[in-house]
Amino acid sequence: MAGHSKFKNIMHRKGAQDKKRSAQFSKLSREITVAAKMGMPDPDMNPRLRAAVNAAKAQSMPKDNIQRAIDKASKGDAENYEEVRYEGYGPGGVALIVEALTDNRNRTATNVRTAFSKNGGNLGASGAVSHGFERLGLIEYPASVGNEDKVLEAAIEAGADDVESDMGDGDENPGSHQIWVSVDSLHDVARELEKVLGEAEGVKLAWKPNLSVDVDADTAGTLMKLVDTLEDDDDVQTVWGNYEISDEVMAKLG
Repeated sequence: MAGHSKFKNIMHRKGAQDKKRSAQFSKLSREITVAAKMGMPDPDMNPRLRAAVNAAKAQSMPKDNIQRAIDKASKGDAENYEEVRYEGYGPGGVALIVEALTDNRNRTATNVRTAFSKNGGNLGASGAVSHGFERLGLIEYPASVGNEDKVLEAAIEAGADDVESDMGDGDENPGSHQIWVSVDSLHDVARELEKVLGEAEGVKLAWKPNLSVDVDADTAGTLMKLVDTLEDDDDVQTVWGNYEISDEVMAKLG
């Protein structure tokens, strides 16, 4: 999930999704293969591949799996995946952007459309909701790398635009720092931050909503079901949204 909800909600759902690890590895492998195929198969020479490899490492993906995904692109026997974006509205008028990597557009479009229609949403045309988001670079670190002041100082020095921090409150919510940058400066800022904070958990292009929608308990349940259904699809890489869910509502969802 990559909605603009609070960090606690994101971390809570990450824990609930641990059982989906094998599916997650498959998606990470796909991104690594696509990144390696589009540029150099060397992470040091290919920023997108470097980000994909770092994301895989952050999810404890074995080195052999990572290398196998890179080799797949180098040998030229990888499927021809293309990047596709879908936009629509979920329950309560929540705007959602779905990013996919697919080798069959018809299959993916049908699955995404079905997920929306069965869970109180409507799939729109391209551009239907993206005007309400900013396309930015996002660098993610766990709270354990340092307090808010340390990360903010490092981010300013590196040339970042904004930082959102949640220091967490235990194992259920270890917290995290989200550092927002312009698309053009994403990999330069990430490289500078790495010198101070170490390797990031995630370095990627993201959709940040200009305005957020507060979601009540009734709507949140259906919305989370829609997001889960979309994320369960093998072709879907990320689901972004403009929703805020309070801790109280999230606790009720369990």
